[in-house]
Amino acid sequence: MRLGVAGLVFSAGAIAWFWLWLGAPVQISHIPLKPGQKLYCVSYAPFHGGQTPLDPSSRVSAAQIDRDLTQLGQLTDCVRTYSTDYGLDQIAGIAARHGLKVIQGLWLSSKLDKNEDQIATAVALAKRYPDTIRAVVVGNETLLRGELSGADVAAALRRVKAQVPVPVTYADVWEFWLRNPEIAAAADFITIHILPYWEDFPIPASQAAAHVEAIRMRVMRAFPGKEVLIGEVGWPSAGRMREGALPSPSNQAKVIQDVLALAARENFRVNVIEAYDQPWKRALEGTVGGHWGLIDDDRQFKFTWGEAVSDHPLWLWQGAGGIALAAFTFGAAFIARRKVSVMAWLAVTANATVGGTLIGWTAAQVPIESLGIGGWLRSLALALAAASSAPLVSAAIVRGEAIPRFSRLLGSAAQRARNPFALAVGGLLIVIMILAVLTALGLVFDPRYKDFPFAPLTAAAVPYLLHTMLMPRPGGWRGTSEVLSGLLLALSVPYIVLNEGFANWQSLWLSAALLAIAVSLVQVRDAQN
Repeated sequence: MRLGVAGLVFSAGAIAWFWLWLGAPVQISHIPLKPGQKLYCVSYAPFHGGQTPLDPSSRVSAAQIDRDLTQLGQLTDCVRTYSTDYGLDQIAGIAARHGLKVIQGLWLSSKLDKNEDQIATAVALAKRYPDTIRAVVVGNETLLRGELSGADVAAALRRVKAQVPVPVTYADVWEFWLRNPEIAAAADFITIHILPYWEDFPIPASQAAAHVEAIRMRVMRAFPGKEVLIGEVGWPSAGRMREGALPSPSNQAKVIQDVLALAARENFRVNVIEAYDQPWKRALEGTVGGHWGLIDDDRQFKFTWGEAVSDHPLWLWQGAGGIALAAFTFGAAFIARRKVSVMAWLAVTANATVGGTLIGWTAAQVPIESLGIGGWLRSLALALAAASSAPLVSAAIVRGEAIPRFSRLLGSAAQRARNPFALAVGGLLIVIMILAVLTALGLVFDPRYKDFPFAPLTAAAVPYLLHTMLMPRPGGWRGTSEVLSGLLLALSVPYIVLNEGFANWQSLWLSAALLAIAVSLVQVRDAQN
């Protein structure tokens, strides 16, 4: 009994320390703007909540845009738009009333009739609001998407330039300017996108500003005499790692403020992407796509210039929830105990500590990583597995219960286990196995936008791995389903690790959890075949 109490005290202390450390604010080394100074410009898409330009019938109201621009006036002198439909043609007029400037975008695509509508509307806006519209951006990343040729884009630029009283440009990822130099001759200035997170070889946050400067200088050398505007630069606050590039609130604050400080020193213009989080982008780019905003979808600023930023602002509640789970785990073990060995109490302590540490992280990711009914079901299932594994398997360890084979849970009535406790432990392992296999296959066959659910799968995996290590294995055959699933997970891990790179600690952590689940699966055997 005393060993159990000591284990609970240790577990609670470890969880509290972990969350105190994890939630500590990260200091930002400098303030990039002078007192009263605002951003030169920021990308603005007015979609909030369930609104999406993927629905052709979407139209944003003037009142909503007015509310947004009222708030954005605290942050910037200018907004950059990307299109003229969905109600975005109202932005220039509303911005004029707020005293804001606009970099007016028009969308070019392979749909030529739509292009004509976009050009006509943008030209009309530039003529109507010449004192508000700073420039017209004729197409955004059209070459990146492969929808038009460089010659097509250059021709559109010349058409618009002949009709508007403001400068014109085209915007794309920096490489496409270098590949299509004919566009520069038609543009009044060069607008390049530099997104260190999305580079083919991702750039860590600590090196992002230096990367931006290196690319800017490269483009300037390629087009001497042309001004180069950084048309998009930013960093996501949530989502999956790409090699060493970690999305987080503190990294977002660091990258943006580092780049702004660089721009102030070197005297170049920067448009930050973007004003508000855009949940609709998650359907195209995964979790990370919806979290590039300086302001979240609830219209709350994510950070303040020069102030420390916590990546886990709810750490106190997350730690408290973890200690509650640890207490519940020990409670389950106390109720289920018979004659408990020292090793069993150590296993319970480890289960409670790991589960309690990670359950808060797991819960925080559920709304962030869930998209659609399928996404919510998956996230909730992962959270349920993470919360259930420690107490349930800890009770099995102190009771000396073996984990039944899947055939004794899903087979014929004559084979099926009768013990409800054994059914629960085995059933949970089936759920964990399904979630692990789905995760592994996703990261093997379609990995670019997939998240790494390392926290819930680790919390779910550790108790079963410890059970495997401590409990004597009954004689009998291993189950075919368990062995094949474990083999599939084990074979997936090398590919995931090599594909994501050794700098990606999220990938490495998840891979370790997948291996732990694989080991647990192949060791399940509790009856003769």
